Amino acid sequence: MLELAGDVSGRRILDIGCGSGPLAAALVDRGARVEGFDSSVAMINLAQRRVGEDVELSVARLGDALPYESDTFDDAVASLVFHYLPTWHEALLEVRRILKPGGRLILSVNHPLLYPWNHPGKDYFEATQYTDEFTFNGQPAELTYWHHPLHEMANAFLQAGFSIERIWEPPYSKDAPEQIVPEKLRERDSFLSFLFFSLRT
Repeated sequence: MLELAGDVSGRRILDIGCGSGPLAAALVDRGARVEGFDSSVAMINLAQRRVGEDVELSVARLGDALPYESDTFDDAVASLVFHYLPTWHEALLEVRRILKPGGRLILSVNHPLLYPWNHPGKDYFEATQYTDEFTFNGQPAELTYWHHPLHEMANAFLQAGFSIERIWEPPYSKDAPEQIVPEKLRERDSFLSFLFFSLRT
Protein backbone atom coordinates (compact mmCIF):
# COMPACT_ATOMS: atom_id res chain seq x y z
CA MET A 1 0.00 0.00 0.00
CA LEU A 2 2.77 2.41 0.91
CA GLU A 3 4.64 1.69 -2.30
CA LEU A 4 1.56 2.48 -4.36
CA ALA A 5 0.90 5.63 -2.33
CA GLY A 6 4.39 6.97 -3.03
CA ASP A 7 5.28 10.40 -1.63
CA VAL A 8 2.39 11.34 0.66
CA SER A 9 3.99 14.29 2.44
CA GLY A 10 1.36 16.98 3.00
CA ARG A 11 -1.45 14.95 1.42
CA ARG A 12 -4.75 14.56 3.25
CA ILE A 13 -5.54 10.85 3.36
CA LEU A 14 -8.52 8.85 4.63
CA ASP A 15 -7.78 5.38 6.01
CA ILE A 16 -10.89 3.30 5.30
CA GLY A 17 -11.39 0.47 7.78
CA CYS A 18 -8.29 1.54 9.68
CA GLY A 19 -8.44 -1.31 12.22
CA SER A 20 -5.84 -0.86 14.95
CA GLY A 21 -4.07 1.79 12.89
CA PRO A 22 -0.85 0.31 11.44
CA LEU A 23 -1.33 1.87 8.00
CA ALA A 24 -2.50 5.21 9.40
CA ALA A 25 0.58 5.35 11.62
CA ALA A 26 2.89 4.58 8.70
CA LEU A 27 1.28 7.32 6.61
CA VAL A 28 1.62 9.84 9.45
CA ASP A 29 5.30 8.92 9.75
CA ARG A 30 5.66 9.76 6.06
CA GLY A 31 4.20 13.22 6.51
CA ALA A 32 0.57 12.69 5.51
CA ARG A 33 -2.38 14.34 7.25
CA VAL A 34 -4.46 11.29 8.09
CA GLU A 35 -8.02 10.67 9.20
CA GLY A 36 -9.63 7.27 9.48
CA PHE A 37 -12.67 5.24 10.36
CA ASP A 38 -13.60 1.71 11.32
CA SER A 39 -16.86 -0.01 12.21
CA SER A 40 -15.39 -1.35 15.47
CA VAL A 41 -15.22 0.91 18.52
CA ALA A 42 -12.56 -1.38 20.01
CA MET A 43 -10.38 -1.03 16.91
CA ILE A 44 -10.79 2.76 16.91
CA ASN A 45 -9.65 2.88 20.54
CA LEU A 46 -6.57 0.80 19.71
CA ALA A 47 -5.82 2.93 16.66
CA GLN A 48 -6.19 6.18 18.60
CA ARG A 49 -3.63 5.02 21.13
CA ARG A 50 -1.27 4.11 18.30
CA VAL A 51 -1.55 7.29 16.21
CA GLY A 52 -2.20 9.86 18.95
CA GLU A 53 -4.95 12.40 19.48
CA ASP A 54 -3.89 14.60 16.55
CA VAL A 55 -5.33 12.03 14.11
CA GLU A 56 -9.13 12.21 13.90
CA LEU A 57 -10.71 8.75 13.91
CA SER A 58 -14.42 7.98 13.62
CA VAL A 59 -16.74 5.02 13.96
CA ALA A 60 -18.37 4.48 10.55
CA ARG A 61 -19.08 1.64 8.16
CA LEU A 62 -17.95 1.36 4.56
CA GLY A 63 -21.08 1.20 2.42
CA ASP A 64 -22.99 3.72 4.55
CA ALA A 65 -22.93 7.52 4.25
CA LEU A 66 -19.53 8.70 5.50
CA PRO A 67 -19.15 11.62 7.95
CA TYR A 68 -16.99 13.77 5.63
CA GLU A 69 -17.64 16.69 3.31
CA SER A 70 -17.40 16.20 -0.43
CA ASP A 71 -14.06 16.86 -2.15
CA THR A 72 -12.13 16.59 1.13
CA PHE A 73 -9.30 14.10 0.65
CA ASP A 74 -6.37 13.84 -1.74
CA ASP A 75 -6.28 10.06 -1.31
CA ALA A 76 -8.15 7.25 0.37
CA VAL A 77 -6.61 3.90 1.29
CA ALA A 78 -8.51 0.70 2.03
CA SER A 79 -6.34 -2.23 3.09
CA LEU A 80 -8.21 -5.56 2.97
CA VAL A 81 -11.64 -4.02 3.54
CA PHE A 82 -13.72 -4.16 0.36
CA HIS A 83 -13.79 -7.97 0.29
CA TYR A 84 -16.16 -7.89 3.29
CA LEU A 85 -18.86 -6.22 1.16
CA PRO A 86 -21.43 -8.14 -0.92
CA THR A 87 -21.59 -5.28 -3.44
CA TRP A 88 -19.19 -2.39 -4.00
CA HIS A 89 -21.08 0.20 -6.03
CA GLU A 90 -22.56 2.34 -3.25
CA ALA A 91 -19.35 2.22 -1.21
CA LEU A 92 -17.28 3.30 -4.20
CA LEU A 93 -19.65 6.16 -5.02
CA GLU A 94 -19.37 7.44 -1.45
CA VAL A 95 -15.58 7.22 -1.47
CA ARG A 96 -15.49 9.05 -4.79
CA ARG A 97 -17.69 11.79 -3.29
CA ILE A 98 -15.24 12.58 -0.49
CA LEU A 99 -12.19 12.55 -2.78
CA LYS A 100 -11.01 15.72 -4.48
CA PRO A 101 -11.09 15.80 -8.29
CA GLY A 102 -8.10 13.75 -9.42
CA GLY A 103 -7.92 12.04 -6.04
CA ARG A 104 -6.79 8.46 -5.60
CA LEU A 105 -8.29 5.37 -4.04
CA ILE A 106 -5.65 2.75 -3.26
CA LEU A 107 -7.06 -0.57 -2.10
CA SER A 108 -6.14 -4.18 -1.54
CA VAL A 109 -8.36 -7.25 -1.39
CA ASN A 110 -7.96 -11.00 -1.21
CA HIS A 111 -6.84 -12.22 -4.61
CA PRO A 112 -9.92 -13.67 -6.35
CA LEU A 113 -8.03 -16.88 -7.14
CA LEU A 114 -7.88 -17.66 -3.41
CA TYR A 115 -11.55 -18.62 -3.31
CA PRO A 116 -11.50 -21.48 -5.86
CA TRP A 117 -8.03 -22.47 -4.61
CA ASN A 118 -9.21 -22.91 -1.02
CA HIS A 119 -12.71 -24.12 -1.92
CA PRO A 120 -12.32 -26.62 -4.78
CA GLY A 121 -15.34 -26.98 -7.01
CA LYS A 122 -16.69 -23.51 -6.31
CA ASP A 123 -17.55 -21.17 -9.18
CA TYR A 124 -14.95 -18.43 -9.68
CA PHE A 125 -17.40 -16.34 -11.70
CA GLU A 126 -20.13 -16.17 -9.05
CA ALA A 127 -20.06 -13.56 -6.26
CA THR A 128 -20.16 -15.74 -3.15
CA GLN A 129 -19.92 -15.35 0.61
CA TYR A 130 -17.47 -17.73 2.28
CA THR A 131 -15.67 -18.29 5.58
CA ASP A 132 -12.03 -19.18 6.22
CA GLU A 133 -10.35 -20.16 9.48
CA PHE A 134 -7.18 -18.44 10.70
CA THR A 135 -5.01 -18.18 13.78
CA PHE A 136 -4.52 -14.72 15.31
CA ASN A 137 -2.04 -14.44 18.17
CA GLY A 138 -2.39 -18.17 18.76
CA GLN A 139 -6.20 -18.07 18.87
CA PRO A 140 -8.47 -19.64 16.23
CA ALA A 141 -10.76 -17.24 14.38
CA GLU A 142 -13.16 -17.29 11.47
CA LEU A 143 -13.39 -14.49 8.92
CA THR A 144 -16.24 -14.17 6.44
CA TYR A 145 -15.57 -12.61 3.04
CA TRP A 146 -17.27 -12.00 -0.27
CA HIS A 147 -15.56 -13.41 -3.32
CA HIS A 148 -15.82 -11.22 -6.43
CA PRO A 149 -14.28 -12.19 -9.78
CA LEU A 150 -11.80 -9.75 -11.27
CA HIS A 151 -14.10 -8.50 -14.03
CA GLU A 152 -16.76 -7.64 -11.44
CA MET A 153 -14.25 -5.60 -9.44
CA ALA A 154 -13.05 -3.72 -12.52
CA ASN A 155 -16.60 -3.00 -13.67
CA ALA A 156 -17.52 -1.68 -10.22
CA PHE A 157 -14.61 0.77 -10.31
CA LEU A 158 -15.49 2.03 -13.78
CA GLN A 159 -19.22 2.31 -13.07
CA ALA A 160 -18.47 4.42 -9.99
CA GLY A 161 -16.45 6.86 -12.09
CA PHE A 162 -12.91 5.75 -11.29
CA SER A 163 -10.15 5.09 -13.78
CA ILE A 164 -7.78 2.20 -13.09
CA GLU A 165 -4.18 3.40 -13.00
CA ARG A 166 -2.46 0.27 -11.75
CA ILE A 167 -3.17 -3.35 -10.85
CA TRP A 168 -0.52 -5.06 -8.76
CA GLU A 169 -0.07 -8.68 -7.62
CA PRO A 170 2.89 -8.60 -5.23
CA PRO A 171 3.94 -11.34 -2.84
CA TYR A 172 3.17 -10.37 0.73
CA SER A 173 5.94 -8.94 2.86
CA LYS A 174 7.55 -11.51 5.15
CA ASP A 175 7.85 -8.71 7.72
CA ALA A 176 4.11 -7.98 7.77
CA PRO A 177 2.59 -8.32 11.27
CA GLU A 178 0.39 -11.32 12.01
CA GLN A 179 -2.78 -9.21 12.26
CA ILE A 180 -2.29 -8.29 8.59
CA VAL A 181 -0.94 -11.61 7.28
CA PRO A 182 -2.17 -14.48 9.48
CA GLU A 183 -0.06 -17.60 9.95
CA LYS A 184 -2.11 -19.63 7.46
CA LEU A 185 -1.43 -17.16 4.66
CA ARG A 186 2.32 -17.22 5.33
CA GLU A 187 2.36 -20.76 3.95
CA ARG A 188 1.55 -19.34 0.51
CA ASP A 189 5.03 -18.09 -0.30
CA SER A 190 4.67 -19.09 -3.95
CA PHE A 191 1.02 -18.18 -4.45
CA LEU A 192 -0.74 -14.87 -5.00
CA SER A 193 -2.52 -13.78 -1.84
CA PHE A 194 -3.59 -10.18 -2.43
CA LEU A 195 -4.59 -7.93 -5.30
CA PHE A 196 -3.89 -4.18 -5.24
CA PHE A 197 -5.49 -1.38 -7.26
CA SER A 198 -4.65 2.28 -7.66
CA LEU A 199 -7.68 4.21 -8.92
CA ARG A 200 -8.23 7.86 -9.75
CA THR A 201 -11.36 10.00 -9.85
